[in-house]
Amino acid sequence: MRGSSFGYLIRVGIRSVFRNRLMSFAAIGVLIACLMLIGMAGLLSLNVNSIIGYLEDQNEIIVFVEDGTDQQGLENLDLDLHSVDNIIEVVLVTKEETLENYKQRLGEDGELLDYFDSDIPFPDAYQVRVDDLARLDDTIATISGLENVLKVNAPTDIASTIVSIRQAVYIGGAGIVIILAVVALIIIANTIKITVFNRRKEINIMKFVGATDTFIRLPFIVEGMMLGLIAATLAFFIVWGGYEYFISWMIGSQSSLFAMFYDQMIPFVDIALWMFGAFAGAGVFIGVGGSMIFVRKYLKV
Repeated sequence: MRGSSFGYLIRVGIRSVFRNRLMSFAAIGVLIACLMLIGMAGLLSLNVNSIIGYLEDQNEIIVFVEDGTDQQGLENLDLDLHSVDNIIEVVLVTKEETLENYKQRLGEDGELLDYFDSDIPFPDAYQVRVDDLARLDDTIATISGLENVLKVNAPTDIASTIVSIRQAVYIGGAGIVIILAVVALIIIANTIKITVFNRRKEINIMKFVGATDTFIRLPFIVEGMMLGLIAATLAFFIVWGGYEYFISWMIGSQSSLFAMFYDQMIPFVDIALWMFGAFAGAGVFIGVGGSMIFVRKYLKV
């Protein structure tokens, strides 16, 4: 195909978008709605995972050290804890520091604990933070078997709940996105089918006068690509604006729960490029793919 013919067909495809304004508007509107739903479902899944990750970081294991363990024993236990897989942070809290913390919590009544300065009733302990809560039980078992470990306290019930929620969000979010994507494909495909049906005579005439299949398809490819990109761009900015509005509403809320969650919300600019690429790719794929599927039917004359 010569360059002039190629340029002509591209111009025909672009003009077709405006010539068939009603159907183009319908296709763009439906695709915007579908992309918005998919985008919001994706944002919800990403932010819930971020919040759950924050809650995971707040869970600590307390490893109590056997009474009478000397400095060398503490150093050895520290090395052993650092060598345990799935542990990302180890902090020693001495018995003196624990007593001082209790005094501060009691405020003026903290003086009542001065009696214990010479014989502190608390053991030395390590605050341990794990990487993966799903492996918490195995990590606790490993720590319990280390030398000089008296007892291990861990929020196993909370950890189990968080892991279950994380898995449910991952599976549910992926399922919602897939379902919405399938619905979008079906709706857009039928919209494009109507568009192609309305132009079936034009396709048949071009076929009868000797136009090749490629020559006939190219304007539809360009038209589908244009519709997909326009819809993707509009959907992207609508989702962006809605997301920023929601963030602003959270900032203005007096709820302490919202204030905590706000710090864990993912800034849209961090995922903007990725989301626009996903929208554009989905829009072009649906627009071009839908056009080609239904154009093929009228090429068989």
